[in-house]
Amino acid sequence: MPCHPSLCALIPGRMEAPQLLRLLLTTSMLRLAQTANPFVAQQTPPDPCYDESGAPRRCIPEFVNAAFGKEVQASSTCGKPPTRHCDASDPRRAHPPAYLTDLNTAANMTCWRSETLHHLPHNVTLTLSLGKKFEVVYVSLQFCSPRPESTAIFKSMDYGKTWVPYQYYSSQCRKIYGKPSKATVTKQNEQEALCTDGLTDLYPLTGGLIAFSTLDGRPSAQDFDSSPVLQDWVTATDIRVVFSRPHLFRELGGREAGEEDGGAGATPYYYSVGELQVGGRCKCNGHASRCVKDKEQKLVCDCKHNTEGPECDRCKPFHYDRPWQRASAREANECLACNCNLHARRCRFNMELYKLSGRKSGGVCLNCRHNTAGRHCHYCKEGFYRDLSKSITDRKACKACDCHPVGAAGKTCNQTTGQCPCKDGVTGLTCNRCAKGFQQSRSPVAPCIKIPAINPTSLITSTEAPADCDSYCKPAKGNYKINMKKYCKKDYVVQVNILEMETVANWAKFTINILSVYKCRDERVKRGDNFLWIHLKDLSCKCPKIQISKKYLVMGISENSTDRPGLMADKNSLVIQWRDAWTRRLRKLQRREKKGKCVKP
Repeated sequence: MPCHPSLCALIPGRMEAPQLLRLLLTTSMLRLAQTANPFVAQQTPPDPCYDESGAPRRCIPEFVNAAFGKEVQASSTCGKPPTRHCDASDPRRAHPPAYLTDLNTAANMTCWRSETLHHLPHNVTLTLSLGKKFEVVYVSLQFCSPRPESTAIFKSMDYGKTWVPYQYYSSQCRKIYGKPSKATVTKQNEQEALCTDGLTDLYPLTGGLIAFSTLDGRPSAQDFDSSPVLQDWVTATDIRVVFSRPHLFRELGGREAGEEDGGAGATPYYYSVGELQVGGRCKCNGHASRCVKDKEQKLVCDCKHNTEGPECDRCKPFHYDRPWQRASAREANECLACNCNLHARRCRFNMELYKLSGRKSGGVCLNCRHNTAGRHCHYCKEGFYRDLSKSITDRKACKACDCHPVGAAGKTCNQTTGQCPCKDGVTGLTCNRCAKGFQQSRSPVAPCIKIPAINPTSLITSTEAPADCDSYCKPAKGNYKINMKKYCKKDYVVQVNILEMETVANWAKFTINILSVYKCRDERVKRGDNFLWIHLKDLSCKCPKIQISKKYLVMGISENSTDRPGLMADKNSLVIQWRDAWTRRLRKLQRREKKGKCVKP
């Protein structure tokens, strides 16, 4: 009776049915003895579903007698109703179905027995529910009566709703079951039940055995992992045995006693079985090493490899990156989590994407959060762009575009830079200011319009000033002396380098580089690039007088201006060309300020 390694690896070599039963009996008794001994060391063994490095591998529950201790439903039982030979109230005369699956030994064989029957045909049925799907290797019956002349074994895969034949035994296969006695199983009919006439002998009169192997003679048995047909063939939730005809002992010189005519000479008979065994494994598809009882006391697989279900027959939620598969000796086929970059809790499987990826990934993330989008939540949704300073898995990996409602031509910005699409004449990352050569208008359609051409160079180099300059601004003349009083009146004192100039509306905007900070009461004043704003009217009056690429001393009063970032110089400010001799003087004034010499204005 051959066994495939995935089903009966615990059974060494080829065994005849009696040997197999003795091994299973010995194993059961040893297990009971260990359970009863409270002093057996309790150690947590390594998980068989993973190797030493933690990699998944196929694992299967132990090979057991799935019928042991389970209830059997018998259509006929001696003692119901009580008779002279069978009395359920007398333990010595009771033969209940529970004796079929209890612990038997050679010295103490308890036997179920049907009631005494007088007429043929009279079928007697034994039905066993395994409580769960099992992969059955064999079904065996140890008889206390002579073996029946005709017996049928059935299985159910849906907990007794429907039944299919497993095996027939009879000396009259065609007459009793309509099957030939000698049939060959091919790969085309591997799920076909056969009829065997090998039980026609009468001996032994008692204690005979029927042992049916589910894989014996099946062509794909040696490649069980690759045969879904055989995997389905060995699967069962219930087993049913139907005794159709007893052995009829021939009387010397006459016909068989108990012929079907049911005449007065019919010989009474009964069926009696000492042990019903169903050898196999809890069906877990290679994803569990044991079966346990759930909260409802139903037998389920202790699933690993990110699988779930009574038979580990589906992937756990969010582990749909590849389709569920049964584990094999070559591949554990664990279920893989979808790659959603920590932005989704649900996903689904797409077979087309899986095929296009070379059968590597088919997961599609659902309901991406944190303003992300895409199959893997790997880019930002419309209206947001990637913050490259953060990982894609960061909750704040996507920043809002914040495109200006008037200056921008749309709400969608560049996914990489965050640049919004600006209207003509508008510039800035969010399109929030007018470009060079444009000034703000009152139209939301064209918020920035071109300004009249002004030659900045003429404003800087012209020797003539407007007529009202004397009353408006009096530029400093001669040598300018910096004293403590003037120093203390200003909010900031800095040395700057003038880099370039552009006009914005009625203002000259100088790009400057702050070289040194001698005094600062304004958080906008710090070393580095900045802006200096001077009104064009002041610039035309040479107040102050500015030259590009020159260094200047700038002393001024802070003003809160949100629309013009940087420093602003007017008639209350001082902007004069830098003199190296001032460095020592300004450092001295700086030290005196720290000592509290400045009087607050």
